[in-house]
Amino acid sequence: MMRGIAFLFFLSASLYALAGMAFGIHMASSQDHSLASAHAHLNLIGWVTLGMSGLYYHNVPQAAEGWLAWLHFAMASLGLWMIVPGIVLALKGVTEGLAIAGSLVTILSMMLFVFIVLRSRTDRPVSMSA
Repeated sequence: MMRGIAFLFFLSASLYALAGMAFGIHMASSQDHSLASAHAHLNLIGWVTLGMSGLYYHNVPQAAEGWLAWLHFAMASLGLWMIVPGIVLALKGVTEGLAIAGSLVTILSMMLFVFIVLRSRTDRPVSMSA
């Protein structure tokens, strides 16, 4: 059973996938695809990246231990909440500031995740038993 930070990542990813699908349906029904890159970032960062992180934390429980995984979740979520509306604002010609800030938070969260992955690496052979 998926628990803790792994569950939180995967639940959030699932909700972002649902939001991305609704966004896509809205674009299709309105025949306005001008926000397609915001839709793509919602799906790729929200669904794929957060979902993959959740699966990693589930499969490598030692990576989920401690506060770094929670910091990763907070940064990844904040970055997504900034980058998607930031892209919308940039595409509408309002400002690129929020998209830039969201991009920086998002890449920092991925750098943290890389650190967590490296830190949780084990030299023990993988067991194939159930």
